[in-house]
Amino acid sequence: MEKGGNSAYTSGGKEYNYPMRILIISDIHANLTALETVLHEAGKYDAAWCLGDIVGYGPDPNECIELVCKLPKLMCVIGNHDAAALMQIDADTFNPEARNAIIWTRKTLTDSSKAFLSSLPEKIPANQVTLTHGSPRHPVWEYLLDTRTATLNFEYFDTPLCFVGHTHLPVIYSYLGNNHLAQLSIPEPNRTLVLPGRAIVNPGSVGQPRDRDPRAAYAIYDEEANTWDYHRVPYDIPSVQERMTKAGLPERHIQRLSAGW
Repeated sequence: MEKGGNSAYTSGGKEYNYPMRILIISDIHANLTALETVLHEAGKYDAAWCLGDIVGYGPDPNECIELVCKLPKLMCVIGNHDAAALMQIDADTFNPEARNAIIWTRKTLTDSSKAFLSSLPEKIPANQVTLTHGSPRHPVWEYLLDTRTATLNFEYFDTPLCFVGHTHLPVIYSYLGNNHLAQLSIPEPNRTLVLPGRAIVNPGSVGQPRDRDPRAAYAIYDEEANTWDYHRVPYDIPSVQERMTKAGLPERHIQRLSAGW
């Protein structure tokens, strides 16, 4: 550990240094208002890790990409909606409403936005943490929604921790390495937890929460202390819904923001 709390991680065969207070965000889904609110409320942080799906569903894909690109010491992985926007995934594999949003996003993305999304890897192994969108086993597509699926995924990463998104649900799966299933826990907002020695952790969604809480979700990770500071913050949902309506995006996606489902 270097002075000032910096530690080293390796990625792509190169060694980097990053400070210990790290903003963890996921599933922004082109919701600029939620993203701006999270960045304001997060206060000071030294680095940002994004777990994918910057675009999809929402009305502000280019603006969200531009803002994410400016975050300090950014590490970011690709999500399934990001990949679909690049035509790496067939839009017909999504439900009708999501497919319509993907087609709209494809038409809306600028060349620079496409270039950024194209540069994103599916998985990033850092020093203590593996970053991916869906799961370490299937980085882009697999949902970790139950303890059995989570347990099977512990074989697919070598770091103590793995941070994932995709489900839009804040959760911690901890595993003791025995034959039992991983344990599931749901963190309480605005409370700092010491993370288990071996865990898969999801910060929830910035732009489209699905746990019946419409507030934007994010976390602050401190590697030196091994802590997870999980937060929820309200944002101006009607303004986002208004932009979605003007863009002609699906009504179902507009309404779900208010209820958090």
